[in-house]
Amino acid sequence: QWKPKQNGADINIVPDAHIPNKKNPPMMLTTDLSLRMDSKYGPISKRFHENPDEFSDALDQIKIRGFKLGFWFAQQGSIYIFVILIFIYVYLMQRLDKKISQDEDSDL
Repeated sequence: QWKPKQNGADINIVPDAHIPNKKNPPMMLTTDLSLRMDSKYGPISKRFHENPDEFSDALDQIKIRGFKLGFWFAQQGSIYIFVILIFIYVYLMQRLDKKISQDEDSDL
């Protein structure tokens, strides 16, 4: 992650989501920066930022089972992602339970 600095100090300009009147430094990933600064990706992301309908149309070129990708994002995708997250959570918790039970057995 990249954090902007001014004279070596954090720049606190982003409003905190939970604490009123508190500001935090913005954080950006390398991928975020490439969408702005890269000579190839920059103009593409700028065009889509200035013309969101073009971005929507570009995504809707992709079809899944005959439906546009935007439909899946809006209607189906969120449900599928939620179910996938549940399975990931169950898997990770089972793995943690096994590790903890092995640690408890070794303590005996």
